[in-house]
Amino acid sequence: MRELYGVTHPTKSPEDWLQAAETEKQRGRLKIFLGYAPGVGKTFSMLSEGIRRRSRGEDVVIGVVETHGRSGTAELSAKLEHIPRREIEYKGALFSEMNVDAILARAPQVALIDELAHTNIEGSRLSKRYEDVFLLLENKIDVVSTVNIQHVESLTSRVQALTGVIVREQVPDWVLDRADEIVISDLTPEALVTRMRRGDIYPAERIERSLANFFRRGNLIALREMALQRVTRAVDRSLDDYVRRKKLGAHWTVSEKIAVCISSGSQARDLIARGARLAEALDAELYVIHVATTLDETPERKRALESNLQFARNLGASVITLNDTDTAHATAAFVRENRITQAIVGRSATHGLRSYLYYLAIQKFMSEAPHVDLHIVTQEDR
Repeated sequence: MRELYGVTHPTKSPEDWLQAAETEKQRGRLKIFLGYAPGVGKTFSMLSEGIRRRSRGEDVVIGVVETHGRSGTAELSAKLEHIPRREIEYKGALFSEMNVDAILARAPQVALIDELAHTNIEGSRLSKRYEDVFLLLENKIDVVSTVNIQHVESLTSRVQALTGVIVREQVPDWVLDRADEIVISDLTPEALVTRMRRGDIYPAERIERSLANFFRRGNLIALREMALQRVTRAVDRSLDDYVRRKKLGAHWTVSEKIAVCISSGSQARDLIARGARLAEALDAELYVIHVATTLDETPERKRALESNLQFARNLGASVITLNDTDTAHATAAFVRENRITQAIVGRSATHGLRSYLYYLAIQKFMSEAPHVDLHIVTQEDR
């Protein structure tokens, strides 16, 4: 008990606070070390994190780690407790897989699990390692894991076209989106090539072939950019959550976000294409917003609208349909709440009352979303 201003208040001991924190924990936390190529230090960073957390008194185990014969990684790995792997026979051969049931029975605070995109051998409890990870998280075990950018599902086709290497192991984008923390394990392409030539990544017989293929400097620069973009996206998502929690202003942003506001008219496709070009130039997220009206109910307008929205999806846009009788208000609210940085709207070459109403709507939008840069594109009626 403590006394403050003459009033006695109950106090908690450190043990009480720890117990309360454990009670409040609903699931484990997922931290991912993301790399752009083998050898940048993801597994080393994961193991170093585990050793630091153990030194702070946390119960840390290794669920699975792949050292790939690298001495520094093997030395760190030897400093932590390993959960024995499970041996599974498949088509006459014996395979070694992470034993998720043994980890659950051991119930550590933290499990280190390498190579998140790995596909488990047939006969395992779950088919993919990321599914094992989410099972552990559901059981309130924190997980620290690793993955390379080429294994992120939405990027595999780009990586294959770039490097000529077929990427067989994939992890869905939503897995990374659910991570509580993503940290890039970064190394310049020049430093990575130096490590490769020293024999720190692959054995001698693989070095020259790797440098002439996947590890070409141009490939490494492009892959590194993809990884940096992915981490920026994660940072911006974390900021989104923080801004919403703290109810901060819409001007808080890290990356550009483009919104194209369309009707079901024939000019919409041109606006979407313009927005897509701007988003690509700025490496921005693209949204296409449509506020539904009674005009959209005719068969011809319905077909045109669906065609335009599908065109937007094909360009990678997030399509948003709002239902509100006040188009300017609804659009401004979305732009404000999602911290859009630039909005594109069309303006037909109209006169008289229609022109007056259009400018009233624009003024209302700007007054309700003052932080956004507004692009007004004049279009000819078709």
